[in-house]
Amino acid sequence: MKISLVMIVKNEESTLRRCLESVSNLVDEIVVVDTGSTDQTKVIASEFRAKVFDYEWKNDFAAARNFALEKSTSEWSLVLDADEYVSNDCANAIRTFIHNIPAIGKIKIVNEFMNKDELSYELNYISRLFPTSCRYSGKIHEQVESSLLRHKVDIEVQHDGYLHQLKTDRNIPILKEVIEENPQSPYYHYQIAKEYRGLENHEESYVHLKQAYTLITRNEGYAPSLIVNFLYAIIASGNLEEGLSVVENEQDYLSNYPDFYFVSALYLLELILSNSTKYGELMPYIERFYLRALEIGETAEEGSVIGSGSYAAHHNLGVFYEVTGDIEKAKEQYIFAKAFDYRPSIERLSNLL
Repeated sequence: MKISLVMIVKNEESTLRRCLESVSNLVDEIVVVDTGSTDQTKVIASEFRAKVFDYEWKNDFAAARNFALEKSTSEWSLVLDADEYVSNDCANAIRTFIHNIPAIGKIKIVNEFMNKDELSYELNYISRLFPTSCRYSGKIHEQVESSLLRHKVDIEVQHDGYLHQLKTDRNIPILKEVIEENPQSPYYHYQIAKEYRGLENHEESYVHLKQAYTLITRNEGYAPSLIVNFLYAIIASGNLEEGLSVVENEQDYLSNYPDFYFVSALYLLELILSNSTKYGELMPYIERFYLRALEIGETAEEGSVIGSGSYAAHHNLGVFYEVTGDIEKAKEQYIFAKAFDYRPSIERLSNLL
């Protein structure tokens, strides 16, 4: 069984070499489809003996990916973007997977992004390893269409493209077009909301997440992440009254999702600060929610942000104890977070000792 790396690229000279170096020894063939580069992208691809094909961009990611798949000569394909790179030793995992019963492999994508001047990491599992006969559908945030079962494969990929996102985003016009065609799809409202969040347009992010929230059935794999992101958008946009019912109504559904309790604690603090007379009695729930997030711990669930069930929750709980006057408990929480080498807690702790 042979496997190809299959990519679509445009002006990726800053990241493509890193990507190809991370995966070249894992695949038998590299297929790169270029949609109009004007830099050294194709030259770099050729250095890795990639098969490079030109393709006229048609505002349709699925069409471009399917064109790339047609150029593959292997039975299996691994799909990556140029701003991603494999970060673990996964050669055996890949070979074992492709020699078993055909299935779709979901690989772990660790998305790096800035959260209030702090580097954070969000986990997603995306279908990227599959028989080359499979095809994509969807103009954007395209999905592999197949009746094959989907299984997680021990492939870990780092993605730092969100750190370098341009303030003008080509995805938004395509997403607007898709939403016009599918106004009742919570998925596309969720995706465009993430684009607006990246552009720091928190009001538009809130509007689309509110719409998505009303449309989800909770059978969607991304539903927990959508709800958590909705609460973050409520905080960022200042629509605080909206969030209380979300926190109250979703505790059963998200009872084992640390990110929900983490953001709920953040939300309650903002709500209380906005009107302490009206909401001050909710203060004890902040402590309870952080403790619940820590009780659950890190789960590596879809859309989970690393730290929400560990060091970040310890730190925020420490801040809570510090501002409410319980310095000993605060130091205890900062010490827990320090064990993860969490810089904000180390700095806070130095001020208390």
